[in-house]
Amino acid sequence: MLDIESIRNEYPILSREVCGRPLIYLDSAATSQTPRCVVERINEMYFTKKANVHRGVHQLSQEATEMQENTREKVRAFLNAAEKEEIIFTRGTTEAINLVASSYGERLCNGDEIILTVMEHHSNIVPWQLLQKSKRIRIKVVKINENGELNLDLYRNLFTENTRFVSLAHVSNVLGTVNPVKEMIAIAHSHGVPVLIDGAQSAPHLKIDVRDLDADFFVCSAHKMYGPTGVGVLYGKRRLLEAMPPYQGGGEMIGHVTFEKTTFAELPFKFEAGTPDFVGIAAFSEAIDYINRIGIDNIAEWEHHLLRRATDGLTQIPGMRIFGTAAEKSGVISFLVGNIHHYDMGMLLDKLGVAVRTGHHCAQPLMQHFGIEGTVRASFGVYNTEAEIDAFVAAVDRVAKMF
Repeated sequence: MLDIESIRNEYPILSREVCGRPLIYLDSAATSQTPRCVVERINEMYFTKKANVHRGVHQLSQEATEMQENTREKVRAFLNAAEKEEIIFTRGTTEAINLVASSYGERLCNGDEIILTVMEHHSNIVPWQLLQKSKRIRIKVVKINENGELNLDLYRNLFTENTRFVSLAHVSNVLGTVNPVKEMIAIAHSHGVPVLIDGAQSAPHLKIDVRDLDADFFVCSAHKMYGPTGVGVLYGKRRLLEAMPPYQGGGEMIGHVTFEKTTFAELPFKFEAGTPDFVGIAAFSEAIDYINRIGIDNIAEWEHHLLRRATDGLTQIPGMRIFGTAAEKSGVISFLVGNIHHYDMGMLLDKLGVAVRTGHHCAQPLMQHFGIEGTVRASFGVYNTEAEIDAFVAAVDRVAKMF
C-alpha cells in the first residue's frame, strides 16, 4: 500500500476547507491537483532559466532548450515511443486531436468514412464533424452494451472499403470503461486503417506502451497527469507525421522562408509553430518524474481499490444508478440517485466539502444514449484516501435522504 499521507503532504490545496469542511477533491478526471515539486519547477524556470528555446546561443536559452528536449525524451520513454522525434508538444489533448484531424484529414475526400464511438469526449467528435463539413466524409459510431462496453462485433462490421480512420477513447471520462484498444487497433490495421487513441483519461492511470498497442497516434494532457495546464502531447508514427502537412505556420516550424517559397523543419518542429510553453513543458518533466517515483502500476492499483470501495458503498444507497459497470474500469464513477437532479446533488455535496463534477461531462451523445441530461461524477487520484471515500459515500447518502 502507498504512503498516502506522505503523498498528500505534497498537495497544499488538500489541507484547505470548503464551506467550513475539509476539502474532499473527487474531480481528477477534469484536472488533477499539482504536487509541490511541479510548482517549484515552474518557479525555478521563471526565476532562473526563463529564455526562449531553440533561438539563442546564450546560456539561458541553451538551458531552457535542453530542459525542453529532455522532457521530450521523458515523454518518449513514458509512452515507449520509438524515437523522441515522434513526440509533438501541443496545448493539450484537444489541440492534439485537432492537429491530426486538420493535417491527416487533408488526405480524406468525399465518401471516406471514419469510425468513432458513442462514448467519445466532444474533443474527439467536433474536430471530425468540422472535417465532415469541409471534406464531406461520413462518421460511423460504435455503440455500447448495458455495462458501458463497446460492441466489438458492431465495430468489425462498420469497416468498409471506404473506411479511412478510427479515433477512440482509451478510457471513457464518464463510464471509466477501459476499452480493448489493442484489439481494436489490430482490427483496424487488418483493413489498412490508422487509429488515434485519446489517452487523456488513461495516461494518468495506466501503463502506456504505444508500440505494444501499435497505436498510430496517441494524445494526452499534462494537467490530468499531476502537471501544469496548457501542455499536451501528440505521439505519431514517424512515417505518418512526415507525410502530414503542418498544422500551423510561423516561427520555429520552418526550414527556409522567402516570399516565393517556404520549406519546413524536420520532425518534431514542423508541428510546433511559435514559442512553446517551455515553462510548462519543464514542469511536465517533473510531473512525469513524480509519477515514475510512485509507480504507475501502484497508482492504478490504489485507484482501483478506491473505486471498489466507492462502488460497494454507493450501491447500498436506495435509488442509486451507476452508469458504467464494465469488467475493465478505471477510477471514475458516474451516478444518479432516484429523481434527484445531478446539479442539486453536486451543489449539496459541495456544501459538505465534496468536490465532484456534474453535467454531461462533454459527452452529450453518451448522455443521449442513456436518455439522461447528465450525471454526478466522482473521479479519483493517487492522493485520495479510504476515509475520503467513506465520507463521500456518507455525504451522498445524506443528500439522498434529504429528498
